[in-house]
Amino acid sequence: MSIVIGIFFILHGLVHFLYFGHSARFFKLQPHMQWPDNSWLFAPFFGKKAVRAFAGNFCILAGVGFIVSAIAVFAQQGNWYFLAVGSAVFSSFLYLVFWNGKYEKLNDQGAIAIAINFFITIGILFFHWPKLNF
Repeated sequence: MSIVIGIFFILHGLVHFLYFGHSARFFKLQPHMQWPDNSWLFAPFFGKKAVRAFAGNFCILAGVGFIVSAIAVFAQQGNWYFLAVGSAVFSSFLYLVFWNGKYEKLNDQGAIAIAINFFITIGILFFHWPKLNF
């Protein structure tokens, strides 16, 4: 089970790196995708370039958090769940503040990541799942 959880955290972290690449405009994840340009929180105060830089750096931080969580699982460190929950909460915060405020194309704005983060957080904090024996 620890291998599955570790791989899952790595893959979830890598998706954050994809969002970094998109926010830096190294590539577009989807042709019409404008994330994070129209952030409801940052766009009124900062230019698009600054908003993209904020989003990109935060995506890297969240991605690294999930990958470090995976490393902690693989290394059988008992406190891996602090890293996983912290990364999940930070990631959800990230996508909420860079959301454009509209209820359309939510999957392009991190809604799936927020759902995954929700299940990670609820699973670990309330159901104490998965139980990794180390």
